[in-house]
This record gives sequence, structure tokens and C-alpha cells, in this order.
Amino acid sequence: MESKLSVTGPILFHLAFPVTNIPDTKTYYADKLGCSVGRENDLSVILNLYGHQLVAHVTHEPLEPQQGIYPRHFGLVFGAEQDWEVLLNRAQSHQLNFYIPPKLRFEGLPLEHRTFFLEDPFQNLLEFKFYRHESAIFGDRNFSQIGD
Repeated sequence: MESKLSVTGPILFHLAFPVTNIPDTKTYYADKLGCSVGRENDLSVILNLYGHQLVAHVTHEPLEPQQGIYPRHFGLVFGAEQDWEVLLNRAQSHQLNFYIPPKLRFEGLPLEHRTFFLEDPFQNLLEFKFYRHESAIFGDRNFSQIGD
């Protein structure tokens, strides 16, 4: 399915999210998850997650864990299963906290995909997935399943 929006250059996704401190953010996202670090100061840091801009902002508000993966989480959809597996292996080798371990969703359907959820030290949930059929990413409108 083609986007109705017209563009003339590359587009990057940007997401800002809350953290309680920058050193722990860099340890988790850069050292363990593999993001590169951009500009930073005492209250925020820019991270490159596979070419997309994440910006962690320090908050002094309490960060409450949500009950389950909905309504809020973020992540990536990989176009190659091997790339998904490389990140999975990295997460396992760095002993990152799996909120939901790797699993297969919608097995046997055109929506079939592999997924896992990580929880960072600030209760942010990250999902990484690979769809068996690319059409399921934005299409396959004959199906109503979205998530669990």
C-alpha cells in the first residue's frame, strides 16, 4: 500500500521519551542496544537507532510502569529476518530485560511475524519485529488482528 503523502527526500522517524538520568540511558541504549550517541547535555541525549532519531529527556516525574504492552510502546519493523535475529542475539548477550521474550504471532496467517519486547531501565517498552510477508506491515486489510 502506497502512502498518500509525497516526499522528495529521506525521512527519519523521531521519538522523544522519558528517562530519569542520562548515564543509565547511554549505558542501555548505546553500550547494550547498540545505538550511536549524538548531541547530549545533562537533561537529554540524541540516539541513533538504525537511522532513526530517539531523544531521551530527563524527567523528575515518577515513571510508572504500564500494565501490559498497550497502549504505549515503540520499536522497529525489520525488513530482513537476519537483522532481527542479530538484534535479538545482541539483546540476549547483553542480558537486556525481555518484557516479552521472542515469539511468533499469528502463525500461518499472512500477518505472521516474529516479535520480542524489551523494557528499558525507565519502564519504556520497545518492540522489534519481522513480518514473514511484507504486505502485512501496512496492508492485508482483510484482517482485523492488530497485536495480541
